Amino acid sequence: MAAQRSITTELVHQRFARDGFVVVPALASPARVAALCALVETHLAPLIGPAEFEADIHYPGAPASREAIGGETPRRLLSALARGDDFRAWALDDKVRAHVETLLGGQACVAQGHHNCVMTKFPGHSSATLWHQDIRYWSFDRPELVSVWLALGEEGHENGALRMLPGSHRLELDRGRLDAELFLRPEIDANDALIDSAVSVQLAPGDAVFFDARTFHAAGRNETDAVKLSLVFTYHRDDNHPIPGTRSANYPSLPLHR
Repeated sequence: MAAQRSITTELVHQRFARDGFVVVPALASPARVAALCALVETHLAPLIGPAEFEADIHYPGAPASREAIGGETPRRLLSALARGDDFRAWALDDKVRAHVETLLGGQACVAQGHHNCVMTKFPGHSSATLWHQDIRYWSFDRPELVSVWLALGEEGHENGALRMLPGSHRLELDRGRLDAELFLRPEIDANDALIDSAVSVQLAPGDAVFFDARTFHAAGRNETDAVKLSLVFTYHRDDNHPIPGTRSANYPSLPLHR
C-alpha cells in the first residue's frame, strides 16, 4: 500500500479508527531523516548496546545461536531515548504529539519500556516476524497504545516492510486461533480470510505509520543488499497506567507536555 503524499488530521483519525493503522507521509523532513540515520550509524559501527540480536528471538530465518554464522546480527538497538538528543526530539516532536493525542483522545506519554528502539533489518541474516499484536507484550490498565514507526529509508516487500491486517484491532479472537506465543496460526482454516486481507505498508524515507497495539502485523526478511532502518516509539494516554509488577512498569514514561 503506497503512502499518499498528503493527509489531513481528520483523515488520519478516520483511517486509524477503520483500519487500526494509518500512514502519514513525509512526517520527518529529509534533513531530520539524514541526522537520525547518521546517529544510528554511530551506534552500529561499532555496535553500542543495549541491543537485541536476531539469534536471541529464534524467529524464522534467524541464526540458530550467537555462535552461528550471522549470530551477531543486531535486530534492534534498544533504549533509543537515551542514545541521543535527535532520537528524543523526534519522540517528543509536536507533529508526532498532535497525531498521537488525537488518536488516543487526550494528553499522552512515550513509553520507555516498549519499542523505544531502532529496528535494524540486515541482509542475509534477518528474520521474518509472524502475525502478532504488540499488546501481547504489554500490561496497561487499558490496551489503548499507539506505536509510531518512522522509515529512515525505503521500505517495501523486498526488504521486509511491515504488513498489516486492516480492522484486526477490533477483533476478539478465540484463543485457539493463536499459538502458544500468541502468534496467529496460519495452518488453521479459521485464519485464512483474515491473513488473506493483509496489506503491505510501503514507506519512503520520512514517512511514518501509526498503528494500534491491537492491530495484527508481520514483516518479512530483508532480501536486498542494504540495511533497513526504522525508528519506533510507543505512546499511551497519561491516565492509562502500567500495571505494577509488570515489565511495562519497569521504566517511567515521558509526558509529551512539559
